[in-house]
Amino acid sequence: MKKSIKNKILLLDELIKKVETLKQSEKVVVQSHGVFDLIHPGVIKHLNSAKKEGDILVVTAIKDKDVRRGPGRPIFPENLRIENIASLEQVDYTCLVDDEIPFECVKRIKPDVFAKGPAYKDRDSNIYGKLFDKQKELYFGKSRIYETDGFSFSSTTIIKDFLNIYPEETKSFLKKFSNKYSFSHIVKKINTLKKLKVLLIGDGIIDEYHYCDALGKSAKAHLVVNKYLDHEVFAGGAFAIANHIGGLCNDLLLVSLLGREDSREDFIKANLKPNIKTNFFYRVDGPTIVKKRYINQYFNQKLFEVNYLSDSYINDDLESQVIKYLKTVIPSYDIVLISDFGHGFITNKIIKVIEKFAKKFAVNTQTNAANAGYNMVTKYYKPTYVCLDETEVRLTAQEKYANIEDVAKNIARAIDSDYFMVTRGKHGSIAVNSNGEINRTPVFSTKVIDTVGAGDAFFAYTAPCIAKGIPLDLVSFIGNAAGALAVQIVCNKKPVEKYEVLEFIHALLK
Repeated sequence: MKKSIKNKILLLDELIKKVETLKQSEKVVVQSHGVFDLIHPGVIKHLNSAKKEGDILVVTAIKDKDVRRGPGRPIFPENLRIENIASLEQVDYTCLVDDEIPFECVKRIKPDVFAKGPAYKDRDSNIYGKLFDKQKELYFGKSRIYETDGFSFSSTTIIKDFLNIYPEETKSFLKKFSNKYSFSHIVKKINTLKKLKVLLIGDGIIDEYHYCDALGKSAKAHLVVNKYLDHEVFAGGAFAIANHIGGLCNDLLLVSLLGREDSREDFIKANLKPNIKTNFFYRVDGPTIVKKRYINQYFNQKLFEVNYLSDSYINDDLESQVIKYLKTVIPSYDIVLISDFGHGFITNKIIKVIEKFAKKFAVNTQTNAANAGYNMVTKYYKPTYVCLDETEVRLTAQEKYANIEDVAKNIARAIDSDYFMVTRGKHGSIAVNSNGEINRTPVFSTKVIDTVGAGDAFFAYTAPCIAKGIPLDLVSFIGNAAGALAVQIVCNKKPVEKYEVLEFIHALLK
């Protein structure tokens, strides 16, 4: 890399100081922000237009980990993208930035002018309406927002038209779907979820990822010795589902079970969104559930897992307390979501109370190593909505090879479910309504980092949609979009945010 190009690439703190110095010298600083995956004519015209608004043009590029612009993105890794930007003569300085909070870097850099391109005018008004309207100053401070001129031309369109991101079957599906539902229509439907009152009851889990590096075989035993490197801790299970829903619905109550000793309650509350109300019950015969996974950091492979839990049912006294509480709160909510990991919290009596008092209820019964074969959805009757993966469905029906659509229909009929969803990994999802009609949706993910928590995200996005009466084909589409984003996140490191789903959907429908 030439020195002249290398000198343009700064760290964020360096760029903030540089901009501050330039502004003190009465230079007008203009900032452009985005992925900059492909440098096409639309990008050049945008940057030329932006440059005319000031003396110095700085360009911030979103890091790979925070790119949520659609399937297969980014095409080029961040090191190549930032070098391409620095090679442009219009650009004075550039920097790679986090974008977990949209446009956070603009607030920190404080340019005189923030330049946004014409390609995303409609998209931005739908996805980031608050940012560019009432709360502009909160996100952009005193920066003037300038919309650059030129023709509307996006990298997403080029990628979809010229690169085979999806097979023909998926392309055909998306074409038909975009003819039926416009992006603005989908945004309106998702925004109706804000006023939905949701009660979530389920097993909260603390997920720990312990990263290791293999040293070699032990000289005295038949095992591989690993060196500890680092670890991360996440709020998983019902806690993760609550965080997903918290970005969709303003009114959410989480009811879960903790261990009396070492409850980890402070950590849990610190990692829940502020709009999530909680009511925890405490068992004395077991801990707050912790699942430790040991991972080879280089290959990103899970080596083994250790669970800290008591999987026996809660005692009668505690069960009575839960039932008494649920009887008082359930009638106030539009839908009850049940996240049942089969770890002893949700007893048969509690299920009966939910069935009796809930206006609508949705169920996700999970199969895992601690409950395999013992946590079947058939213990529920007349649920509004059920969401399971294919393995869980086949295990419930004891049908290893039968047609999955027939299996799903039979179970849905047996438990009298209004809607029955089956997630199928790389095969997308199928959904059955009360008339036995099947809806099929292909998978949208092109990059998989970690599948842990993906089903929770799918359930969290689809159950409220069902409660609002959104059509089943649109519910499946939204769920698959959320799932495609979830598999790009390590475990439950962060929730799938509504704006990310809308960005992804916008890219799918272009």
